[in-house]
Formats: sequence, structure tokens, C-alpha cells
Amino acid sequence: MRTLIRAVAALAAAGLTLAPTAASALPTPSPGATTVTTAGTSFLTATAIAPGQPVEVDAVSGDHLYWSFRAEAGQTHTVGTTVSLPKGRTGRSTWTIDVFDGLRRRQACTAGAQTSTVDATLAHVGVNCTLRRVRPWAEPWSGDPLPGTYYVRLAVTDLPEADLGLPIRVILMGELNSEAGVSGDDGKLKAPLVPNTRAGAVLTAEPTPELVAEKETSLTDWLPEPGSRWVWTTAGGVLAAVAGVVGFALTRRHRRP
Repeated sequence: MRTLIRAVAALAAAGLTLAPTAASALPTPSPGATTVTTAGTSFLTATAIAPGQPVEVDAVSGDHLYWSFRAEAGQTHTVGTTVSLPKGRTGRSTWTIDVFDGLRRRQACTAGAQTSTVDATLAHVGVNCTLRRVRPWAEPWSGDPLPGTYYVRLAVTDLPEADLGLPIRVILMGELNSEAGVSGDDGKLKAPLVPNTRAGAVLTAEPTPELVAEKETSLTDWLPEPGSRWVWTTAGGVLAAVAGVVGFALTRRHRRP
């Protein structure tokens, strides 16, 4: 915890010399929260964290680091991280933080510097992401965030090959915005939007004469109504065919010697 506070203070003190995206502030850790010192290397091995729980991990440039957290309906989460970079780098590097839902769909960020590029002279880089408010339900095609497990991935997307494998130190923090509230279109769907108007019935005994008569009546439901366009189209086709046959017969009779 002291290391985290010292790192944040150092970034604040160096704010005049760092780029705006390199000195992004981290959320405040929860009192008494245990510091996490591990990170996963894939979705399956992602380390679980809680909002307000600090993370301090030693890694190397080029690693993909994964963490996971739970999100409930109505919540808005922010994830921020600061990476301490080693000296002696040969060029610029680009760092990014991505958040995925339980279906591995990448979620959009509504605020924050999700991607940041720093020169070789800078000692720190900061990236953060504020997710959209989690909804209790959504259409399958919408891609809106739903309650469940979310995954955070920190990676460097562009850096010189000579800088791969250099030691780095990652400080990450997740924050829950409890004042986000619930939007007006949120709710729970308790009944079908279009109820079935011809629901079937399960037969538990031999069909009675009334059911048999009802079934025979239903067989005629597929027939079109007398005044529908299908009836007129069919009748017109039949009349056209009869007229064609009669005309052909009369024409053939007049041609005989």
C-alpha cells in the first residue's frame, strides 16, 4: 500500500515533465484492502480483483497481463493503471488497456486514455478506462454490458524489438462508481413482448368428440377467405386457362379442309 501511495505521489510531482496521458491518476484504494501481486496471462488464468483493491505486479515488456472482476446491474466501473518503465529504452512505446465481458466481447470506454504512447525518456505511462453502465438486460445484437465477470487486459501494442523483455512494474486499481444510478430504460423483462395467441394444449386423455370436431374445424383455417386476393387470382388463372383451351379448339376446327 505504501508503495502505491509513493508511486502516485511521484507521478503527481512529475506531472510537469510527463505527457498528459502519462500522469493519469489512479482511483483511491479501499481502506484495509489486500494488495494483489499476481496477474494472469490469459482469460482462463486472469487474477480476480475487487473494486478498490490495489495491484502491484512485476513483469516484463511484451507480456499480456489479465485480471477479472464482477459487475452488477446499475454499476459503472473504472480501471486505471500506471506502468513504471525502465531506463535505457531505444524508442517510443504504446500501451493499451482493454476490458472484455464474459463472452470475450471488447467493451467500449466512455472516458479515459485507453491508449497512450510515450517516448523513451519518460519513466511512467498511465492508461485507464471507464466502462458503460451495466444493464440488467439487453438485446442479443446490441453488445451492451450485462452483469457478470469482466476481464482487464494490459499490453504494449507497439515498441522496438530491442525493448522486449525489459523489466516493468505495473500498479493497477479498479473503482466502482456507486453514484451512477440506474438509467430510465433499465428494467427486467417479466413477460414476452408478443404473447402467443394460439397456445397449444397438452392432451392427458383420449380426445373427446368436441376436441375432434374442433380439430376438424381447425383444418380449414388454412383456407383463404372468399374475398381474399388469393381466391381472385386462382379464379382468374383457371378462367384464363379455359379460355385458352377453347380458343385453341376453335382455331384448329376452322383450319380443317
